[in-house]
Amino acid sequence: MERTKATPSSYLILLDGEKILLIRRANTGYQDGNYNLPAGHLEEGELPAACIIREAKEEIGITLKAEDVSFAHALYQEKSNGSGNRVDYFFSATRYEGEARNAEPEKCDDIGWYRPDEFPENMTPHVRHAIKCYLAGVPFSELPHSYFADNPLYEAT
Repeated sequence: MERTKATPSSYLILLDGEKILLIRRANTGYQDGNYNLPAGHLEEGELPAACIIREAKEEIGITLKAEDVSFAHALYQEKSNGSGNRVDYFFSATRYEGEARNAEPEKCDDIGWYRPDEFPENMTPHVRHAIKCYLAGVPFSELPHSYFADNPLYEAT
């Protein structure tokens, strides 16, 4: 029997008091027009925490130190599109250097701070799920294929 393979990604829950930084994807071919967290795929030889430190610099122009990044949640997603199964690592941070800004305007067309009860409707559903788990203190969750098939925000992906 062949073992499953999963694509790893890291996400950043950047906190300012009760608010979380969200970015709206644009021109990427995946979830464009929907709000998400700063995130990215791990590069060869890269560890999950190092990935989110790199992505934070690339996407929102801030510098994170390893000691300021905390594990928040892990999410396993069953295959829902051509990318296959996914393992997503969510990290939180409250301390960083610089000012969060849209450092990749070719991939993001909006950035802002939102309280969880004010999140935009057009938010990537698995990210909303993971943040809800994080806020509830749930360290791990799984989403089956049916979660994506039943969610209209995934129809165009």
